[in-house]
Amino acid sequence: MPIPTPSSPILLSKCVVFPDQPSAVPDLKLSVSDLPMLSCHYIQKGCLFTSPNLDDISVLDLLKRGLARTLSRFPPLAGRLITDRDGYVYIECNDAGVDFIHANAGEIFVRDLLVPGYVHDCFKEFFAFDRTVSFSGHFNSIMAVQITFLADGIFIGCSVNHAVTDGTSFWNFFNTFAEECKAAKSTTTMKRIGITPSPNFRRDSVLVSPVVLRLPASGPKVTFSGDVPLRERIFTFSREAILKLKAKTNQKKIDNGDLTVTAVEIMGKQSNDKYCEINGKVGSIFEGMYKNDTVTNQHANCEAITVATISSFQSLCALLWRSVTRARKLPPNKMTTFRMAVNCRHRLEPKLDPYYFGNAIQSVPTYATAGNVLSRDLRWCAEQLNENVMAHDNGMVRRFVEDWEGNPRLFPLGNADGASVTMGSSPRFPMYENDFGWGRPLAVRSGRANKFDGKISAFPNREGGGSVDLEVVLAPETMAGIESDWEFMQYVSSK
Repeated sequence: MPIPTPSSPILLSKCVVFPDQPSAVPDLKLSVSDLPMLSCHYIQKGCLFTSPNLDDISVLDLLKRGLARTLSRFPPLAGRLITDRDGYVYIECNDAGVDFIHANAGEIFVRDLLVPGYVHDCFKEFFAFDRTVSFSGHFNSIMAVQITFLADGIFIGCSVNHAVTDGTSFWNFFNTFAEECKAAKSTTTMKRIGITPSPNFRRDSVLVSPVVLRLPASGPKVTFSGDVPLRERIFTFSREAILKLKAKTNQKKIDNGDLTVTAVEIMGKQSNDKYCEINGKVGSIFEGMYKNDTVTNQHANCEAITVATISSFQSLCALLWRSVTRARKLPPNKMTTFRMAVNCRHRLEPKLDPYYFGNAIQSVPTYATAGNVLSRDLRWCAEQLNENVMAHDNGMVRRFVEDWEGNPRLFPLGNADGASVTMGSSPRFPMYENDFGWGRPLAVRSGRANKFDGKISAFPNREGGGSVDLEVVLAPETMAGIESDWEFMQYVSSK
């Protein structure tokens, strides 16, 4: 049952913060990964902290100084979007600055916001640029930072143009911001040593295209309705539950059935395993996996092992896909879609810098009828996801680019057919690895942006160790369905 908000935050002041050094970064052309995001809302992510041991004015001054220094390392965030006479869209790194907002919600306590599973409505008011389309970066700032003081805490919310950054770039900025603030807070005279990697602004990859995306003069609109009823909840999966789920997904008999393999961990969107080709199939080389087992050389050199390795995250996605499909009560012949955003930085050849600034993601869809999703087992669903993610290599990234160039278009965010799930963000993002000088975040939360029936965001849980939080947005009746789904809920933490 929703918990009433004592009062909405009161906006006390608004100003513009400029970089403390002039930009030396040239205008950056939007890529084929950036341009489709012009119809998406600004990203809205932020962190909840306990109260700093400082007065409000000192906190605001510290944050402004840290932000100014951070913007000098991220000049595009202080710029504006421009479209030239040929229709190409650029980030003009003109040091125009970012909005800085001071708000007060003194009647709200941290305990009000941390009810397990429940997402408080007031989080939607802790961000600027509510439901603002990224195209508006032509005449609005590319980023806004809102500082909301609570009765016993503080929330730092950042709204950033989605045509300018993806999640990797966002969290690199946010953690750099925290690092600069903590350094500014220090009373020592020791030289500051930066630990957060600097962003890479190169624009010489296949993602930067000569093709123009034609847009209406008034700009694009979002591709989903923002007025339909929705419920939002955070489901937490402990490390133990994740391991149990992964083990269930990966149990598979080999050869004569005497050996059951539980696959090694490949958590999240990346895999560091090596693969070998076997009779046209891809098999994982489980180095040292059989250390305590008696296996033949044939097993050890991968000639007889063609077992697909399913990651923890893919196992979790498969579990959710099944539960949501079941709760929607779709007819068996209805085609369902599970979309996963994949990071292309390490997939391209030559590889992009890990801290390439901008969007370097592609949306990988997996299709299956509702009948197959529900009649097949969990492993089958996970294998469909695994195969598509593993196949998304350099060649596939380039084919996605060529496909877009043949038909330039905006990203169709939403759930038009009522049978889609879209997974965003990542439990690999370093969301809790920031400290502004008063400790790690208590929680990570998002605003109202880009939320529709079937939108899921994956966060690392604060406890770490592979535990995961899923921010799930669904139609109310679908949410009620997964909350009563034993297959799904048996893995959800009650804390």
